[in-house]
Amino acid sequence: MNGEIENKCKKARAAACQLSLLGTKQKNDALKEIAAALDNARAHIISENKKDIDAGTKKGLSKALIERLTLDDKKINSMIDGIKQVISLPDPVGNVIEEFKRPNGLKIKKVRVPIGTIAIIYESRPNVTVDAAVLCLKAGNCVVLKGGSDAINSNMAIVSAISGAAYSKGIPQGAIEFIETTDREAVKELLSKREYIDCVIPRGGAGLINMVVENSKIPVIETGCGNCHAYVEKTADLKMAEEIVFNAKVQRPSVCNAIETLLVDGIIAKEFLPKIASRLKSASVEIRGCEKTKVILPDVKSATEDDWYTEYLDLIIAVKVVAGTDEAIEHITRYGSRHSETIITKDKKEAGKFTSQLDSAAVYVNASTRFTDGFEFGLGAEIGISTQKLHARGPMGLKELTSYKYVIHGNGQVRK
Repeated sequence: MNGEIENKCKKARAAACQLSLLGTKQKNDALKEIAAALDNARAHIISENKKDIDAGTKKGLSKALIERLTLDDKKINSMIDGIKQVISLPDPVGNVIEEFKRPNGLKIKKVRVPIGTIAIIYESRPNVTVDAAVLCLKAGNCVVLKGGSDAINSNMAIVSAISGAAYSKGIPQGAIEFIETTDREAVKELLSKREYIDCVIPRGGAGLINMVVENSKIPVIETGCGNCHAYVEKTADLKMAEEIVFNAKVQRPSVCNAIETLLVDGIIAKEFLPKIASRLKSASVEIRGCEKTKVILPDVKSATEDDWYTEYLDLIIAVKVVAGTDEAIEHITRYGSRHSETIITKDKKEAGKFTSQLDSAAVYVNASTRFTDGFEFGLGAEIGISTQKLHARGPMGLKELTSYKYVIHGNGQVRK
């Protein structure tokens, strides 16, 4: 790889100190320029994206992966809207989280600071290139981007537009670096650059995330895959449940916050399952059911043990009939990825049990899991959905891309 990765990591590290000192106005001015550059370059970006789509189609990528890869005017508009929302958000850098005075007179402040240099490793969603760069920049971090080979042309076009725009407004050279090589060994090499990179965030499927976690010499913030669940409890408004389940599965099946498994209380299964099955089949969703489900819906495929673990990212759903909330919680705890779960119920006690006992990053009552998203949470965009517990959890926005330090003022104190 001829030193490409090391050189780019060095440039990012060198720029990190300068970037951390920039004020909010200068960063926001750069973000405005990035938004304008994306708008001006949209025809070129869409043209380059078509090369990736054509190559992916020839390669035999699934319909879901092609959908994630595709850029059009609507998606570019969405990226621009996300940038505008990030601009409108408070800058977390320099915020005093807490302050206090010790009996010896020391005045102690806990202050937000950038993490430093962040490597983002992601797969076939070129919009991540914009989200990652914009959020890192506003939070005062340099970023080293390593996208997947399936989106190489799209990513190069985007990076060319946004980096030039940022540098034209005084952002230090090296603040946005992109690893252009498609060599599979590039990721492992990047993961060894601990002297330059402070943190790695993988964003993609279970295979990519596991590979990063297992091979990284750098601390990893794990953004997990989304084996998400909807549970229809026996007191649920069944029309509401139908709408939520359909939205959570069908509205955009290729993303991590779409549900993969539907759990239904056995008391209402005979009434609810035929209705939701008809609705799902009208959208070409393949249903894979447990034995009890197949008694009610004899024409669906049989679910295997593997189905309960699977993140389909496609128009496929596994369905299981359970004997109440406890069994639903037990199933999700065993098979889920700790991403997003929802219960549809009128019973506040059952809702409380569900939200308190499930150890997932986002737990909903009577709403679709599709809202687990930085933009929907008002964060402007997201760097990913963290499913771990250290430092950050759920949609990661500006605050989650900062750390903190203690600033202590004294007047001559020495320790005795």
